[in-house]
Amino acid sequence: MLAVKHTLVALVEDKPGVLNRISSLFRRRNFNIDSIAVGSSEQPGFSRMTVVVRGDSAEVEQVRKQLDKLVNVVRVSDITYVAIVTRELALIKVKATAATRSEIAQIIDIFRANIIDVAANSLTIEVTGNEEKVDSLIKLLRGFGIREVVRTGRVALTRGNA
Repeated sequence: MLAVKHTLVALVEDKPGVLNRISSLFRRRNFNIDSIAVGSSEQPGFSRMTVVVRGDSAEVEQVRKQLDKLVNVVRVSDITYVAIVTRELALIKVKATAATRSEIAQIIDIFRANIIDVAANSLTIEVTGNEEKVDSLIKLLRGFGIREVVRTGRVALTRGNA
């Protein structure tokens, strides 16, 4: 079977230990979590969690069923094969001199990114988009010298009324 990047979305109660129980289940099943993002949902007292893992469909479905049985987990869906909207946020600190600032600014303008901090020898850039967009910008900025990168990981919602 082919290992595919699966996007799982879980609605969970805002309780201590929920994230630990979920990540422990993935560890016990020998899955590496590619990314995990958790935040408040539209329902008070509940959070929405987006987890990206690689595996074949049967393995991921087994993990999804086990997640669904965990205490404090309301619902888990594998949205890999449905129409979804995904985004990721990255902050990138890149080396910048007076000579390179305008070139960097032109590149980030193409990506509709923003400069959010300017220092004597660096720029901090904020970019949002799909993972490919973020990866492409990082690749282009490598030539200037990247000092730090932080990424949120994928967040996702199904398209339309689903």
